[in-house]
Amino acid sequence: MQANTNQTVIGIFDDYSKAESVARELTNAGIPRDRIEVKSNFMTGAAGRSTDYDEHHEGGGVAGFFRRLFGGHDDDETVHGHYAEAVRRGNAVVSVEATGDQLDRAVEIMNAAGAVDVDRHVERYRETTGYERHDPNAPAYSYDEAARERQHLREGEETTSIPVVEEELQVGKRVVRRGGVRIFSRVVEKPVEENINLREERVTVERRNVDRPTTSADTDRLRDTSVEVTEMAEEPVIRKRARVREEVVVGKETSQRTETVRDTLRRTEVEVEQLNAGEGEDYNSDFRRDWQDRYANSGEDYNVYQPAYEYGYRTAGDARYKGRNWSDVEEEVRTDYLRNNPNSSWDRMKGAVRYGWEKMTGKR
Repeated sequence: MQANTNQTVIGIFDDYSKAESVARELTNAGIPRDRIEVKSNFMTGAAGRSTDYDEHHEGGGVAGFFRRLFGGHDDDETVHGHYAEAVRRGNAVVSVEATGDQLDRAVEIMNAAGAVDVDRHVERYRETTGYERHDPNAPAYSYDEAARERQHLREGEETTSIPVVEEELQVGKRVVRRGGVRIFSRVVEKPVEENINLREERVTVERRNVDRPTTSADTDRLRDTSVEVTEMAEEPVIRKRARVREEVVVGKETSQRTETVRDTLRRTEVEVEQLNAGEGEDYNSDFRRDWQDRYANSGEDYNVYQPAYEYGYRTAGDARYKGRNWSDVEEEVRTDYLRNNPNSSWDRMKGAVRYGWEKMTGKR
């Protein structure tokens, strides 16, 4: 996809119906329809019933269309030559003139719809058909030729990878808080009492009348004298002494234990089912015979129905449907088919899908 200096966005798509669907989405996004152009070798899904491929009209047709977009250079190796070649081979082109946010929206819509990478297609043209440059005189592809080339290009790109995912168990350790102790120390007071015996002295003075002769001792005392007698008393004395009566020792004990950790691990397993060599090719002739009996009178080519036959054949080998009957899986198959083929009709293709299914499961 490219945008030129005139703010024109160009997208190449596999077929006309996809290009028209993109044009409708662009219109719904607010881009005026007269600013959207759709060019295709096949204007319908049928084989060559309508064409817009005119290389020889001067200034007109697809060649003139791309010359106007890319500046009118005549060198077929330029970009416009590759785009014209893609249209000659059955692709459809959508061009949009837009500005600002509409330009970004147009690019987003085209990419979401599966716009073709022209450079990759050109490489495939060179690998498969020896393409060197666009020949304006070469005839346009017929519907069958275009369908075959599209199928060939898809087969070259239908490589997918299925990741095998496996979970691993990683067991580690973390420290979590299980509990603990907090120790407080505070002072409490308690009244106490104790009995103690105290001795107290009192001096008593007693006068007694005496009538006796004096003695020498009495004579010696016949002078001035003084006598002091001291009274003594005991009183309680309180003294406190602090002593350590108990110790609270705080420590930790560490132990180890082994714990078994259980969980469920998931992983993807990929089953590969081998198909018999050449089996699809053998069934292709059966598919063609069924088309002859069932659809030939409709006027539509076998190549229109071939993808439906092959889809039914492939789907029957899908592990999701293994061992189940058609009546059980029809609705699931219908949903899957329309998701992968949005431009197809289930009512029209149902018989071909079921025939391919039953060929694979041995019911035919």
